[in-house]
Amino acid sequence: MKKYIIIFFTALSVSATICIAQGNNGSVSVSTKQMEDTISIIGVGDLTLGTNYPSNEYLPPDDGKNILVPVKDVLTNADITFGNFDCVLLTGTGTVKKCNNPSVCFAFKCPDYYVTYMKEAGFDIISVANNHSGDFGDAGRRNTVRLFKENNIEYAGLTYCPYTIFERNNVKYGFCAFAPNNGTISLLDRTNAMQIVRKLDSICDIVIVSMHTGAEGPQYTHITKKNEIFLGENRGNPYQFARDVIDAGADIVFGSGPHVTRAMDLYKGRFIAYSLGNFATYGRFNLKGPCGIAPIVKLIVNKKGEFLHGSIISIKQIGRGGPVIDPEQKVVQEVISLNKSDIPDTPLMIDQNGVIRKK
Repeated sequence: MKKYIIIFFTALSVSATICIAQGNNGSVSVSTKQMEDTISIIGVGDLTLGTNYPSNEYLPPDDGKNILVPVKDVLTNADITFGNFDCVLLTGTGTVKKCNNPSVCFAFKCPDYYVTYMKEAGFDIISVANNHSGDFGDAGRRNTVRLFKENNIEYAGLTYCPYTIFERNNVKYGFCAFAPNNGTISLLDRTNAMQIVRKLDSICDIVIVSMHTGAEGPQYTHITKKNEIFLGENRGNPYQFARDVIDAGADIVFGSGPHVTRAMDLYKGRFIAYSLGNFATYGRFNLKGPCGIAPIVKLIVNKKGEFLHGSIISIKQIGRGGPVIDPEQKVVQEVISLNKSDIPDTPLMIDQNGVIRKK
């Protein structure tokens, strides 16, 4: 059996991929492909780094300062790193949302200074469009985006911050985020979503879209290509929404919401992750089975946003949570299986080592 080691070198204008194939006889062959003007973009799923509501009991050890340390070297090794912040930043008490059924309704908030943990871990853009951004009302929303702004982390997805435009290394990025929840930019309004993406596409080099959509839980790992109803709420059609925004000019679509990993796809040469699962969710989450494994997806794209290749770095959460590298690469096997069952005709190919290529 051959063993493959994939090494990505990225720089401002040149990226090289070196594939070393070691045969049974110990011989090694090396091939190198230079790619000019490429960009590396990392995407991960839900971030809820603990909550001080209803008590500090749900905050991680050492007050959370080490929760992202095991994956910091991976997250910081990209031009852009994205995550979905499924929480609010609020040291104070705030006004908690009312829950009709506390057994299926939770409210999450991290202390203000937890924003520094995300900054130090390498996060550049954050989605605030999800069902927990309003857990502590408008005060919680505004405090969260204030702290992201003060720490130079780009954000989008609320009615008063639907998108952001920023520049890194002479590349202009547009980022927008959508969810089916109050206070967010609705992904159920297809016309408005596509208008936002078209606007960004007209003035930006690369457009990244976050979609918080789909039913949640271990029984919802599969995409249905239909509207998904969960707890009486229309959570949208992730498959169709991703295609709609790519038709409008999106280059990368990162999904979240189901709290499990889903299939990955390629449409018109643009990358889609239908759900990136639970990435760093401490304290109040089901982390059993598929809920406890997730990918770090690293994409290499050109300056037009076209997918070139990528990789999946597998993580797992053990105990009460927090991401660590998974040497068994369970989520790679999960994505391969889901792609085979859900979208067998996808032009995307993922091998056993997590390398992502076009067929």
